[in-house]
Amino acid sequence: MTTFAALGVRSRTVETLRRSSIEDALPVQREAIPPLLQRRDVVIQSPTGSGKTLAYLVPLVERLAGHRTAGPRALVVTPTRELASQIAGVLRTVDPGLRVALLIGGVGYGPQTSALRNATDVVIGCPGRILDLAERGVARLAAIEFLVLDEADEMLDQGFARDVERIIALTQQNSEQGIARQTVLASATMPEWVQTMVARHLVDPVRVAVAREQEPVLQHGLVRVGRDERVAMLSTLLRRHGESAIVFHRTKHGAAKLARDLGRLGHRALALQGNLSQNARARAIADFRNRRADVLVATNVAARGLDVAHVSLVVNVELPETPEWLTHRIGRTARNGAPGTALTFLGDDDMEKWGRLQRLGAPALRWVDRDALVGSGEMVFLDTPVVTRPGNTRPASGGRGTGPSRWRSPASRGQRPMPRGPRPGRPAPQARDTRPTGPGMAARRTGGRPGRVDRPA
Repeated sequence: MTTFAALGVRSRTVETLRRSSIEDALPVQREAIPPLLQRRDVVIQSPTGSGKTLAYLVPLVERLAGHRTAGPRALVVTPTRELASQIAGVLRTVDPGLRVALLIGGVGYGPQTSALRNATDVVIGCPGRILDLAERGVARLAAIEFLVLDEADEMLDQGFARDVERIIALTQQNSEQGIARQTVLASATMPEWVQTMVARHLVDPVRVAVAREQEPVLQHGLVRVGRDERVAMLSTLLRRHGESAIVFHRTKHGAAKLARDLGRLGHRALALQGNLSQNARARAIADFRNRRADVLVATNVAARGLDVAHVSLVVNVELPETPEWLTHRIGRTARNGAPGTALTFLGDDDMEKWGRLQRLGAPALRWVDRDALVGSGEMVFLDTPVVTRPGNTRPASGGRGTGPSRWRSPASRGQRPMPRGPRPGRPAPQARDTRPTGPGMAARRTGGRPGRVDRPA
């Protein structure tokens, strides 16, 4: 193992990390920290949960080297409020002496304005609110020396790219004073469009691409579930599982309704979606993190950056819009070497979309034996291929391939199985909310001009 001291980190920071039981650097930190300490621009591509946040926060702390009264010298831009809040919490742990301004929508301007006027060292926030306060003359970014775009693939997608370009322009005045701005791009996935931004704004960047030291103990399979039976099926699986789960829905209203439906069935379920106030969103995450709730029903707002150690099950009751969103959703479990289970529901009307996701790079997954899953909690894969032609999509009844996975639910330890709902051959189509909710499509106003994007739904 490599210590942070061996990477060139100051003893003061090493001691602060040690007090938080952080002593040995993870692979991505070993690769990224040395060039960042040399003030090089760095592009970090590393799996979710691999330690990217500390990989850039430790060099940030080292560059600032304590509080100064000159104004913000570091800026971290993220696509979601939850991720921004989480990063701010980590930074306060690494260096409690730095003054941090958290600029996110959904809350009043007062505390954020006061923080910026109180000699802030680091600004962390979402594009919409950062630009709003910059346009008001409160957030002055001309002295930024260290710029981070976290979840860079989404930050540079069409919904955010224009605002991000404007933010970068506000940080470029330091170069006129002979101070080179250091830029970091970090994400689990790096689509092609990120390369344009790298070429335009980074100078001779070091590229850090780190795979996991060990593959996560993750079982991910497809479950055949019609739309009219998804709530009942989900309730059964949650009772079988008996531990913390995140359930992803495509729309805000769908997530809220599903959480209510699960609550009526006796589950301690909370919704996390963009129509909630920021205080309500923070309470939902805190209650889930502290195990006052067992199920978090969320939109893609929870797919990035949310780190809750005890999440052992992820269920996609609705498919995401892109393979990258599928990767980030599944990344909420099987983190830091812990085992995890992921299930994706598919019905007849999902097959065309699933085929498109696979053509765009989604992983080739197998069907899970539904009878074993419902009856005993065993995750048994079928050899039958997933056929994406509409009308010919039901897996064969036999053909088990692999044996049971590591997931053994409370039911397998003697609890009485719940009755199963009917399995119709082809459910009748239902009305759906077809408003776009993919990356960069949420157009919620965040306190400034209408239409500015602050986060996914």
